[in-house]
Amino acid sequence: MAKESFITGLDIGSSTIRVVVGQVQPNTSTIHVVGAAEREAQGISKGSITSIEDAVSAISSALETVERMTGIPTEHAFVGVGGTHIASMESHGVVAVSRPNGEIREDDVERVVEAAQTVATPPNYEILHVIPRTFTVDNQRGIKDPVGMTGMRLEVDAQIIQGLSGQIKSVTKAVFRTGLSIDDLVLGSLAAAEAALSKRQRELGVCLVNIGGATTSVVVFEEGDVLHVKVLPVGAGHITNDIAIGLRTSIELAEQVKLGVGTAAPDSIGKREEINLADFAGGEPTVVSRKHVAEIIEARLEEIFRMADKELQSIGRAGMLPAGIVLTGGGAQLNGLLEVAKKAFRLPASTGLPQGIVTAVDKVNSPAFTTGVGLVAWGAGAQDRGGLLGKISSLPSVNAVTDRMRQWFKNMLR
Repeated sequence: MAKESFITGLDIGSSTIRVVVGQVQPNTSTIHVVGAAEREAQGISKGSITSIEDAVSAISSALETVERMTGIPTEHAFVGVGGTHIASMESHGVVAVSRPNGEIREDDVERVVEAAQTVATPPNYEILHVIPRTFTVDNQRGIKDPVGMTGMRLEVDAQIIQGLSGQIKSVTKAVFRTGLSIDDLVLGSLAAAEAALSKRQRELGVCLVNIGGATTSVVVFEEGDVLHVKVLPVGAGHITNDIAIGLRTSIELAEQVKLGVGTAAPDSIGKREEINLADFAGGEPTVVSRKHVAEIIEARLEEIFRMADKELQSIGRAGMLPAGIVLTGGGAQLNGLLEVAKKAFRLPASTGLPQGIVTAVDKVNSPAFTTGVGLVAWGAGAQDRGGLLGKISSLPSVNAVTDRMRQWFKNMLR
């Protein structure tokens, strides 16, 4: 296959940068992942760039690794953005149908979506996505696709996702500095949903909780539509910090303890079970209670889930999503996590893994790679698979940010 058929997803996270390269297999909707790499993130805090030089170095390192693995030069990518600056709001657009016979065409839909976009966004914010939820034709509500219908007045209820202009420019600049061009900027948690959630889950009502290093993203779906988006300023790194403080040890050692023997279920551990820190790299001969470590992990997870549940309460969906909670991200690999989630949300909970992929790269089959795989799915034209992109890809606004950024960056280099 020509190298043009390969799609690259670049997931810029707070603690880890991940790159996934894949292609859609002919005559199927399956994605064949041919390469994946991850590198420790530098110059990034809570999803926002704090040092462009360090971020460029970390992104370049991840790209070089995946290029060596695949033998394919990486020239462009779909880039996942996140951070606590991401905000979502609801909007409404109204237009008159242009044709005398009242038949609604694609261009009418585009015009009404553009009308929804003209809401008063704060001056320092850029619109990332405009996601139409439902259309109204002459007061007939709840229409999913109005093309071909007849009416005089077309309305849309849309969800607008936006981010701080400065942060989006910083991400774009860091990526361009690596020599990569940007196909599109995509909210990371929407990409994760593309990979981890089925169409049926999105129809029934589901909440994706993506636990990253320094942030946790919450996306709620109902009837196939995005209902709510929020990025919380806590993540798996906070659990590591708590363990380091609780055990009076280094962050590096606390991370090893968390991943090696940590669990979020203290009730499953005997009171006499102990951990010798000398068993870990760089650890001193100190014996600590394993139950104590589990209690620290459980306490911080309960706080993260409480904050996420508060978001569900704010939209009246707490305890009311039939498809429950799907947990993704690097932080979703903790033992005992699902039991804490079921209790906190009063809903069924499961771990979200990338769906619809084939790969020889074992590490891709992990909650940590859902965003990277989701970005490849996004680029593969997910509308063919009944995904989110079918609603978003045709909008003229989606690539506007990257086009403006690309031009802005070229001007900077002159």
